Amino acid sequence: MRRLRKPSEAVEGVRAPRVGKLACLPVFLPLAGRPVLVAGGSDAAAWKAELLAAAGAEVHVCSPEPGDAMRGLLEDAAVDGRLVHHARDWSPDSLAGMAVALADAEDDREAERFAAAAKAAGVPCNVIDRPDFCDFQFGSIVNRSPVVVGISTSGAAPILGQAIRQRIETLLPNALADWAALAARIRTGVMARLPAGRRRRLFWEDFAGQAFSGRPPVGGGRDWEAVVSRLALAGAMETGSVTLVGAGPGPAEHLTMKAIRALQGADVVLYGEGVSGEVLDLARREARRLLVAGVSGKGSPDREGVALAAQLAAQGRQVVRLVPGDGSSEEAAAFLDALHRQGVASRLVPGVGDAADGEAAGVAVVSRRAMGRE
Repeated sequence: MRRLRKPSEAVEGVRAPRVGKLACLPVFLPLAGRPVLVAGGSDAAAWKAELLAAAGAEVHVCSPEPGDAMRGLLEDAAVDGRLVHHARDWSPDSLAGMAVALADAEDDREAERFAAAAKAAGVPCNVIDRPDFCDFQFGSIVNRSPVVVGISTSGAAPILGQAIRQRIETLLPNALADWAALAARIRTGVMARLPAGRRRRLFWEDFAGQAFSGRPPVGGGRDWEAVVSRLALAGAMETGSVTLVGAGPGPAEHLTMKAIRALQGADVVLYGEGVSGEVLDLARREARRLLVAGVSGKGSPDREGVALAAQLAAQGRQVVRLVPGDGSSEEAAAFLDALHRQGVASRLVPGVGDAADGEAAGVAVVSRRAMGRE
């Protein structure tokens, strides 16, 4: 007979998930005021030059006869940064002092020569449509600056990358740019007024929720100080809570959005041996994960589990107790009732039932996600 581990024997069960294999490292490179080289005057080179100028770079374009798109770009004022035209072909000297360099080469021979010159100058380079000669690649971009989302398929499926970009575009409201700019302005004040921990996280969670409303900040966001003051004063009265989450039949794909939000807001996650690792991976990285016993018998609460959860909540922790299935068992009800009788704030986030119902319920969850109703 399997021996259940008691909460008093609780151990750090599962560490925060490690990063999986990456085909490339997504790096965001500040270029404001820095010189970059664009070798060539083609339409493709013009598009890359426009991106670099939008990032605030000083773009040096080497091309004796730029095409229509490049001429139009050189004649118009850049959104940011500036463009400088050199009416000649590039040379190794052109690379001196550049932050990055790119070229639209006519053939592999020119591409190889450009890449070799860039390497000798210590400048990362990109040769358009010739990945063998590239130190970095351009991905698809969703622009809500200062929020910038980059998407890469490492050249394997550019059309898929564009489809992903289009999907993300529909999810991110244009007003997100205003909220991100506001966050940059108030961040120092928030950090000074709210100590690291739950109250600061509550502020930013509420902030993020408003940012996704689709509406711009009211009054330019000047009322943020009132919210910060309220949270700062509430520190002495701060109490924790316990959320019992039905983890479903096993696979993480059957979790509801409410369950995922609970996991991502938890300070401590208590789980039994029937909960899968992929479900635990959805908790925020900083959360402690503790392996505890199951219930002690039919219709009876897990008394030591109740005691542990209550103790953690009394310390101001947000505790999630994961249980397999939908969380509607007699034991789960007894667990919540025991917490209630001790005056511990607690709630149930129901999950998907047994595996027989999993597929249908999973479809329902996906449908609610698609409609934005969960």
